[in-house]
Amino acid sequence: MPLPRKEIRNRAHALVKNWQHEHREQAEAKPFWEAFFQVFGVDRRRVASFEEPVKKIGGAQGFIDLLWKGKLLIEHKSRGKDLAKAYHQALDYFPGLSDSELPRFVLVSDFDQFRLYDLDNHQQYTFTLSQLPDKIHLFDFIAGYESVDVPQEETELNSRAVQLLGNLHDALKASHYSGHALEVFLVRVLFCLFAEDSGIFACHQFVHYLIHFTAEDGHDTALYLAKLFQLLDQPENQRSPHLSDELTAFPYVNGHLFAERLDIPDFDATMRERLIEAAWFNWADISPAIFGSLFQAVMESSERRAMGAHYTSEANILKLIKPLFLDELQQEINAIAALKRGQQQRLIAYMQRLAKLHFFDPACGCGNFLIITYRELRRLELAALKLQQQDNSMGHLPLEIKPRINLDHFHGIEIDEWPARIAEVAMWLMQHQMNREFAREFGNEPDLLPLKSAANIHHANALTTDWHHVISADSVNYLMGNPPFIGKNFRTAQQNRDMDSLFADSKNYKSLDYVSCWFRKAADYIGHRPIRAAFVATNSITQGEQVAPLWQPLLEAGITIGFAHRTFAWQSEAKGKAAVHVVIIGFGQETAWQDYRKQLYHYPNGKGVGNAETVSRINPYLIEADNLVVDNRSTPLCAVSPMVYGNKPVDGGHLLLSPAEKAELLAKEPAAAQWLRPLLGAEEFING
Repeated sequence: MPLPRKEIRNRAHALVKNWQHEHREQAEAKPFWEAFFQVFGVDRRRVASFEEPVKKIGGAQGFIDLLWKGKLLIEHKSRGKDLAKAYHQALDYFPGLSDSELPRFVLVSDFDQFRLYDLDNHQQYTFTLSQLPDKIHLFDFIAGYESVDVPQEETELNSRAVQLLGNLHDALKASHYSGHALEVFLVRVLFCLFAEDSGIFACHQFVHYLIHFTAEDGHDTALYLAKLFQLLDQPENQRSPHLSDELTAFPYVNGHLFAERLDIPDFDATMRERLIEAAWFNWADISPAIFGSLFQAVMESSERRAMGAHYTSEANILKLIKPLFLDELQQEINAIAALKRGQQQRLIAYMQRLAKLHFFDPACGCGNFLIITYRELRRLELAALKLQQQDNSMGHLPLEIKPRINLDHFHGIEIDEWPARIAEVAMWLMQHQMNREFAREFGNEPDLLPLKSAANIHHANALTTDWHHVISADSVNYLMGNPPFIGKNFRTAQQNRDMDSLFADSKNYKSLDYVSCWFRKAADYIGHRPIRAAFVATNSITQGEQVAPLWQPLLEAGITIGFAHRTFAWQSEAKGKAAVHVVIIGFGQETAWQDYRKQLYHYPNGKGVGNAETVSRINPYLIEADNLVVDNRSTPLCAVSPMVYGNKPVDGGHLLLSPAEKAELLAKEPAAAQWLRPLLGAEEFING
């Protein structure tokens, strides 16, 4: 029986770790290839021989570095040598081999670079030693698995793949398959596409299942997808013994993704072909942070050319989470690394602290803030584990090296169902990617399947939901997110009711942007607890009439600002999308910031990374000054004329000129210049 694929991947990771710095050819080549065969549980001596003698063209004596007769020839060179030349050297041995000895595969390597040639299918695969665990399926012929045809180079994921799935979505919707069922179905398909390209499933397991089992006209595609989805939610020991080997080979996934019994849509030949063609793209390198954007591009035809239009860039997410918690945690691990003694105890305490942290995004969308936070925490933990391993190597008491940060410490609320489900799936995908990073360092990959925990993503209206029902504030350490930006003139009736319930005790609250609801509800949720919070917001809540109704009650409740990014452009990744001008505000009770150096970030041109300044205090206008709030009033503060109206054109438009009309007037009557003035309103003033 072949070794389980997971075991083979783990052995490949260990091989990479043990041999990634080897340079010598003669001294270490044989042990390397002995270890290579052991990755697949194969004793090299039973199948292949070193230094196999062979007569070359012209009668000269040659020696093949390694020959598995009828299967594989290996030519090995020292690091940096010309592998193309090594391949031609390997071919020079062929005339001296009998027909039964001629290999199908030729492998040339210099320890770091690999080239595998499939002579039957005229395919060539090039990869590095570090990529071996992800290319291990190319050696199924060694492991004892049936070889499958693999494209020479998978096509990189691009807008074409998204267009194919988008067209499939449109065809399904046109066949009256829509709503919840369509969204769940496509999330499952995307998971399978990612899984077969990233080691969760066997390589191309999903697409080969579609090709070999479903009819070309598509009439039975729904039947086979329904069976597969049912199986992915069924533990191996509960499956029917009468299943085909191909179905049995799929792993048990668990989680919520495949639990719901779903009516699967009917397919035709074109729809089946679109799905298969999309599956040949390489989905493994999707950042889970853009998983939601990709899904939205599939769902909305207008967005398929602008992949990335609706996701928050990692750079902008880091602007919030670095000063909120990440910088401090990074500084702490740096300080531990510099210790000469007592490092082990500090590392244990540090990792225990990381594993206890809880994060809550009450406007999580597709989960971008939670996804990047989880990734950065896992990387901090990885740094600590590497330090721990180094300390253990010096004779200290060894501890089990494994990740301990759980997905169920990440919580979110999202009002729309499909982003909520996407967030949950994307967190699993990020967990898998971080498990792979762990494997590159420690030589074994933690089990992802069956899924044992999940991020707690609630499909609900965050403003009518008691946040304590999602997670008690006594357990939360950090509150964060990017709530929706909606001005007073664009709110729905429901959104106005949300505001009425939150600000009933405040005056002038109807002028507030909708994002202010999350600040108010967060302050109530925090109470007197030392929770740190940070939200992205429209810059309007730090200007003019909005400051008093939002910030005065928060200040009176003891809320203080710990850090802030002043106005900058929150630019979309998509072409042609206008930038929104935003601020980021970190806030909470004073106890949450008592040991914190308050940071105020300035953006001279509204873009870039911002210039950080350490300040003593930050007020609601995001300046270093006392918490003085200017309220609106109808009478002047001093002896000046009262303001009856602001800028209010009442000329019927007859005195307003466009730039072209102004130029035309001055061309005819230059003396009119003294009467022309620029017309400035709130929009022009706020936006410079």
